[in-house]
Order: sequence, then structure tokens, then C-alpha cells
Amino acid sequence: MINSTIVDDRPRQEAAATETFLQSPNDESFSVLFLTLTPQLVSFFRSHGCGMELSEDLSQEVMLTVYRRAAQLRDRTRFRAWLFTIARHAMYRHHGKHPLEVVTIDVLDIVDTRAKVVGYSAFEFHHWMTFLELNEREALTLRFVEEWEYHEIASAKAIPIGTVQWRVFNAKKKLATLLKGPRLHKRKAA
Repeated sequence: MINSTIVDDRPRQEAAATETFLQSPNDESFSVLFLTLTPQLVSFFRSHGCGMELSEDLSQEVMLTVYRRAAQLRDRTRFRAWLFTIARHAMYRHHGKHPLEVVTIDVLDIVDTRAKVVGYSAFEFHHWMTFLELNEREALTLRFVEEWEYHEIASAKAIPIGTVQWRVFNAKKKLATLLKGPRLHKRKAA
């Protein structure tokens, strides 16, 4: 069980460490601030899909920026918002330099090529489709079997085109884990 005094005391400790550092920015006050805020930053990055090592690296980068630019902060009451703005920007910069790679498949390749080469039947294809949600199956069928364009599906279903694109993408991603094979393609996420 978590001790409630520790949980209740954390905002007070953070406020004290922040105020001490902003009043007197030196190595000692920064060390206390670093030890207080870094676990929160690591948790923030982890909650946004970064691994532990990357989260720690980005947290250190953020804290270095805080150390260098603390004098530029105009409203000290906004320190926490400023800190997490820096954190978001660091994460965006990292993902801009290193785009995520998502494994997807081309459904037409599976139906046409794998059925011929490996001997999969139409029955097996329908079995694979059962792993998808109803709206994903419907989007894949309209897109690849009926050969509708995304805007046509969106109009017919009265949903945004982005929703249609997401359903197709998500379905292909789910199928990729099922159908690992030589026809998989790695594509960079936009």
C-alpha cells in the first residue's frame, strides 16, 4: 500500500525544489530539482511510447534545457507547464529525426500471391478476416475487394475519410502480425 503522506508531500517537494532553483540557480539546487522532476519526465515519455532508455535520454535533455534557460522564464507559476512544453518539443524533435516504422501488408498481395505460392485458400483468407473488428473488415472489403476509393467509402458510411484510412491501416497492421512472411513491407508512418 502506498503511503499517502509521501504522495501528498510530492507537490510540496516539487514546488520547494523549483522555487529554490529559480531563486538561486546553482549546481546544488539543480541536483535537487533534477532528482525531483526526472522520474516524472521519464514517466511522461514512457506513457507516450518511448522505451526506458530513450525516456531517460530525453529527460536528461529536457533538464539540461531547463538548467540553461531557467533565467528566461517570465512567470514562475507556469514552470511545470513550461517544463512539459520543453518535454513535448524534445519528443517531437526525436520522432521527427527517427520516424516510427510500422509493419503493414498489402492485402491484394496476400489474396493474389500467397494463395498461389503457399496454397492458401479463400477460406483461410476469410478466417484471417475474423481477427478484425467488423468496421475494419468492412473497410478492407470495400477498399480492396470492391475497389472503392477512400472518399467513396467515407461518403457511403457517412464517416470522415481519416477514419476510413485509419481502419484500413489498423486492419493491415493487425493482419501483418498474423501473416508474417516474405511479402511484408516496412513503411514509415506519416
